Amino acid sequence: MTTAASITATGPGHEGDSPYALSHLDSLESEGVHIFREVAGEFERPVILFSGGKDSIVMLHLALKAFAPAAVPFSLLHVDTGHNFPEVLDYRDRTVERHGLRLHVAHVQDFIDRGELRERPDGTRNPLQTVPLLDAIEKNRFDAVFGGGRRDEEKARAKERVFSLRDEFGGWDPRRQRPELWQLYNGKHSPGEHVRVFPLSNWTELDVWQYIAREKIELPAIYYAHEREVFGRSGMWLAPGEWGGPKDGETLETRQVRYRTVGDMSCTGAVDSDADTIEAVIAEIAASRLTERGATRADDKMSEAAMEDRKREGYF
Repeated sequence: MTTAASITATGPGHEGDSPYALSHLDSLESEGVHIFREVAGEFERPVILFSGGKDSIVMLHLALKAFAPAAVPFSLLHVDTGHNFPEVLDYRDRTVERHGLRLHVAHVQDFIDRGELRERPDGTRNPLQTVPLLDAIEKNRFDAVFGGGRRDEEKARAKERVFSLRDEFGGWDPRRQRPELWQLYNGKHSPGEHVRVFPLSNWTELDVWQYIAREKIELPAIYYAHEREVFGRSGMWLAPGEWGGPKDGETLETRQVRYRTVGDMSCTGAVDSDADTIEAVIAEIAASRLTERGATRADDKMSEAAMEDRKREGYF
């Protein structure tokens, strides 16, 4: 079996001690391509979680590379909270059309309308995504689900393996994690179970942006500095919307901001920034001491174990 680590460059000009060694980004890319091909060989019905965020965009870029010139042999799945940024949804739809991909959309609103989910008092729907996600996996019989999670994002995700076994209820048990020595991945699972696959596990936020710059990958414009109406809440700048903001005492103001991560508008904060080019964004991230989720995701601040609790229930 060939692993990503055994693939080497065939010419000079690469970083490292040897002129034939892969550069850091080439190594990460090679690993990601290897993971996509492994899943294609081991599973019957994989799907790629695609929200239009930067990590899922890079993940799709790797999938396109892995199978070119053939089409990507997987469909895409997006769990739409109904509170997504319009710019991101527009990007999602344009990308699907450009590459001729099939997109499944699981709408949180449908589950609310049927009484299967209830709106939260704080208006955020991010924690409500788990039920629609598991429903889509079960109905479509997906046995492998690609996610864009990275270990540097959050401490619960730091525990995750590249192949993460989920039980018949979609739950994650860290005690069932399998060793992945020498980049050998075990996709074995029982009927009803599935495997979450994280090709970007070993990437950092800075790696993602440097790769985006190198590959000239288009992103939704909200990742770059722009003027936007926002209001302050819990130390974050949130965008107004039908989800319930701003409330009494919260004042809208126009600021120059950008988003480090995108998700439900009710819990995804913007950061003050004048980084309107990819070079400026990379310099800003290199100087930051907070991960993007730590700085801008209110749903991760609900408790010390908020992410891990949700993952045990079947969250991304």
